[in-house]
Amino acid sequence: MQSRDKIIPLVVILGATAVGKTEAAIDLAEEIGGEIISADSRLFYKGMNVGTAKPTARQLKRVRHHLIDVASPDDTWNLAKFSKKGAEAINEIYSRGKIPILVGGTGQYLRAIIEGWEIPEVPPNEKLREAIEKWSSETSVEGLHARLQCLDGEAAASMDARNLRRITRALEVIFTTGKKFSGQRLRKKPPYEVFQIGLKRSREEIYERIDQRIDSMIRSGFLEEVRSLMAEGYSSELPSFSAIGYKQIANYLQMESSLDEAIVEIKRLTRKFVRRQGNWFKDDDPSITWVDMNGETTATMAKLTQEFLKNREIIL
Repeated sequence: MQSRDKIIPLVVILGATAVGKTEAAIDLAEEIGGEIISADSRLFYKGMNVGTAKPTARQLKRVRHHLIDVASPDDTWNLAKFSKKGAEAINEIYSRGKIPILVGGTGQYLRAIIEGWEIPEVPPNEKLREAIEKWSSETSVEGLHARLQCLDGEAAASMDARNLRRITRALEVIFTTGKKFSGQRLRKKPPYEVFQIGLKRSREEIYERIDQRIDSMIRSGFLEEVRSLMAEGYSSELPSFSAIGYKQIANYLQMESSLDEAIVEIKRLTRKFVRRQGNWFKDDDPSITWVDMNGETTATMAKLTQEFLKNREIIL
């Protein structure tokens, strides 16, 4: 492959949970000589495989992947760290003559790379976090969100009012720096030529696939995976356990709910997450080329991507 200097093509594959991004991305990478960078915040953590629908060992052998299994469940991986490591992976892949393919369903993580967000990496302050969480127990998570609204309305508007982890982090950064959380997210023009492919199915089909996936996870050892993590000393209160499913299964294992209740809640929260993903990936976004998932998906994606690369004088 030959390329013109300073042109870094970046192919992005995005879409809702359970739409089929993993296999489609691997197929495309094989077609165009690409490598995959995961932009899924759930896949960073070692030992969290079944409940995150992490690519299988066989899939990982087909195409080289980056930013999967890079942290222990008690490590801290935030948006700032991902942005830095993601940019490094893109440059490293391209330096070896491969096409970087960014894949995921976490809108913030994709946008951070695509739009060139510069995010200050404020170290965690455990004492401050404990104080904020204690504050939450006194006022409720929604009450804490209301306090954030007073301090930084823009940041509060971008967060689920019940997401304690994100609200706590925003307040932690505000109290540490004395500045608004939203005002610290700067942007610079990223050094990439970006081509975004959005994969889509009907909402009904996605919901059906979610139900099938979660049932399969239970059969494939999800309970044993969570039990093993907890036996190793990983607390269900860790940020990594905020990945949908882990907290719910932990509650079951601690006899705080039935298994049926846990499964119903996992399915409900996953469907809710899909609806939130729709706020990041809109059908009328002119920067996204949407592809229906059908038997010709790989061929369609390969043709579109090859046209993109050809137009930017990247010769495969």
